[in-house]
Amino acid sequence: MTTLAAASPVLSLQPLGPLWPTLDPFLFCAHHDDAYPRGNARLGPDAPLAGRQIGQDFSRKDGWSMYHGDVVPGFPPHPHRGFETVTIVRKGLIDHADSLGAAARFGQGDVQWLTAGQGVVHSEMFPLLDAAQPNPLELFQIWLNLPAADKMVPPHFTMFWAGDIPRLQSTDGEGRRTEVTVIAGSPPGASLRPLAPPPHSWAARPASDLAIWTLRLAPGARHVLPAAAGDGTRRMLYHFAGEGVRVAGEAVGHAALELRAGQSVELVNGSATEAAEFLLLQGRPLGEPVVQYGPFVMNTEAQIHEALADYRRTQFGGWPWGDGAPVHGPDARRFARRPGGAADEVPEPALPAA
Repeated sequence: MTTLAAASPVLSLQPLGPLWPTLDPFLFCAHHDDAYPRGNARLGPDAPLAGRQIGQDFSRKDGWSMYHGDVVPGFPPHPHRGFETVTIVRKGLIDHADSLGAAARFGQGDVQWLTAGQGVVHSEMFPLLDAAQPNPLELFQIWLNLPAADKMVPPHFTMFWAGDIPRLQSTDGEGRRTEVTVIAGSPPGASLRPLAPPPHSWAARPASDLAIWTLRLAPGARHVLPAAAGDGTRRMLYHFAGEGVRVAGEAVGHAALELRAGQSVELVNGSATEAAEFLLLQGRPLGEPVVQYGPFVMNTEAQIHEALADYRRTQFGGWPWGDGAPVHGPDARRFARRPGGAADEVPEPALPAA
């Protein structure tokens, strides 16, 4: 980790690795960018799996991984308690199923926001639907902590469809464009209204000053990231695509940068040919104890032991699916079926990925 000069709005930076560093109230951030080949009849990769540790494959062999899947890549059923998952899919599709009875196929700019609360089991599989062409998949999964008072709220399933997510367009003095995709937290001074986060999320409290944005700067573009509105807010900016970027005048590669949230900062894309892309996570810290054991995030060791006992006893409602790793068929149609059976049908075509 590199520490910058005291006057700089950049407090520190470190190169990006497999898991990205986060700041309270965020717990985890992973960027999956897999160059999957064409699919086979079972919606898995039409390619040999030899040399992979099936069931635990994070190898990125040939540019992709099976993760915990054995036929279709992805993450078969696993439990969570005490936090939220925010899954931003930029390319490809994810098949979701959970112990609430909810199911979804989403992607191409969609976002799923799942409050685990007192406990949920879900699967996230990556069906390879195109049998003739490659099936690229790119997503962020972000874990957002829940306040102690809301650790045991009922689980809540939320979908943000790409066409409903607000985007802020701006141009610099040379007419070069920046697009900010606003998943949570409106930029100061902007008139757009973000979609409502789940009701018990820290993001649902205005004083949290929580924001989740992606930014795309056109070649040569300049953009001023405004100062955060709240006192005590912390801000992390991840530069993950493009070259020749300067942040507050400093040349940076692909890196995680902790910024002084109370200061504005200029972003410059120095490339004449390539867009530059960023993810921003910010919020006022919860400032509460964090005790994590795998998929459970609580405030005390005793609560972790309780979570383990509850999961062994109840399986958080059980698994209502006949398949241990459900996928939703060969049709690329995006949809969501919510707990209780209410369905969303998403008009096609999907918006291009952000």
